[in-house]
Amino acid sequence: MSDRWTWEYDPDGAHVTDGVPSRVVTEVERLTGQLVELAQMGVDVGDLGNGPRPGGLRRMDAAGGWFYFLASPRDRLIIVVRIIPPYDHL
Repeated sequence: MSDRWTWEYDPDGAHVTDGVPSRVVTEVERLTGQLVELAQMGVDVGDLGNGPRPGGLRRMDAAGGWFYFLASPRDRLIIVVRIIPPYDHL
């Protein structure tokens, strides 16, 4: 197991990004990269964004839409599970 934080899509990138405009995906990946950097510095990213309670599913705005992620400190992993594009792209 590595000491470095990483991120990934779950179940996979094709499933999570299908139909989402590339500019939104790019912004989600940029923000997720920043979450990884913060986690690497010791920030509890499970408290960032919006959610019913810290450590659970979190929601974060991105390029007019938003995305949902989970932070798994044990695995040193940020998991992007869903991207919602802006309403004009739905």
